[in-house]
Amino acid sequence: MTATDPALTALAQGWHALSALHGRIEAHIERALQTGHDLSVREYALLDVLSRQHDGEGGHLQMKQVADAVVLSQSATTRLVTRLEDRGLLTRYLCPTDRRGIYTNVTDAGLGLLRRARPTNEAALREALDEAAADPELAPLVRAVEGLRVPA
Repeated sequence: MTATDPALTALAQGWHALSALHGRIEAHIERALQTGHDLSVREYALLDVLSRQHDGEGGHLQMKQVADAVVLSQSATTRLVTRLEDRGLLTRYLCPTDRRGIYTNVTDAGLGLLRRARPTNEAALREALDEAAADPELAPLVRAVEGLRVPA
């Protein structure tokens, strides 16, 4: 295969379209969350992931699992956790069964902010998808996203 191979060109075009869709959606949601709640997309995602933890077995995530869930490096996730902890939205504590482990919980203030921000996030996502659906290059990807049924 060469760099001008039609299959590679089509693959690159598909990747470009997917990247453009992601960028549009993320930028639209970012503006809405920043304006309405002083939250970034990453901060919202972190609060959302951590709010789904539970007290049952395997219910609390280790930092690597959190980093994977919010698609950040562990060091970037730690910095993000620190920023939200400084704002009183998260709290860290030692794992009761393994003193080397540190867990993170969403505070009541964080849960309240997340609850208020969730409709903004969902509305901004819907708006961004509707706008992207008008672009013939992105419309098939929007339909694919809308057809996904991913378990919670």
